[in-house]
Amino acid sequence: MSTATPRIIRRPAAERGHFDHGWLDTWHSFSFAGYMDPRFMGFRNLRVINEDFVAAGAGFPTHPHRDMEIVTYVVSGAVAHKDSMGNGSTIRPGEIQRMTAGTGITHSEFNPLAETPLHLLQIWILPPAAGLKPSYEQLAYTEADRADRLHLLASPEGSTGGVKLNADARIYTATLRPGAEAVVDLAPGRHAWVQVVKGAVTANGEALRAGDGAALIEPGRVVLGCVEAAEVLVFDLM
Repeated sequence: MSTATPRIIRRPAAERGHFDHGWLDTWHSFSFAGYMDPRFMGFRNLRVINEDFVAAGAGFPTHPHRDMEIVTYVVSGAVAHKDSMGNGSTIRPGEIQRMTAGTGITHSEFNPLAETPLHLLQIWILPPAAGLKPSYEQLAYTEADRADRLHLLASPEGSTGGVKLNADARIYTATLRPGAEAVVDLAPGRHAWVQVVKGAVTANGEALRAGDGAALIEPGRVVLGCVEAAEVLVFDLM
């Protein structure tokens, strides 16, 4: 195992793109729609991480996508999904949704709860080729699966508890108690992005708090140490 230490580039939460539309309070880690930052056009094949806060009863009306792997990760609340493939479902914390837009789909996403806001992360990953057949997958995992360790949510192979991504990427989640650690070992040719959803961690001593992201460049080991009860996502990328 390599003893090298990956280079870390922080993306502070407060420096993200931010728009408050009333019904939608949204933060963009990477350039998206009307927000442009040439330093952060994405990272490797990870194109979008939008942290969205959606008011009760509000949501995104039917709109199109194509040629993208779209992953929905609900932090709190619920999202009601409908699409042109005939899928209709509700995604809650403890569930992961993957949609391959491929040759083209339309879908809508609404907060079905009358009094509870929705907090979610919308994630887009670039597939290796255009024109894939559209598809949909949704799977559940337990809190025990990710307690003080990284749990695989999505991968090119698919796995028990994880959805199949049509892209060279793996997505992990972990909930960490203060003092706990999760280890990210990057193989040669791999990179990673860490997104802190809640709490506070250190990445090889680099402080990261809720909303912060960090690019991990070059192979080696990164130790995520929990400072304040935390929820994190880790993306292992080509």
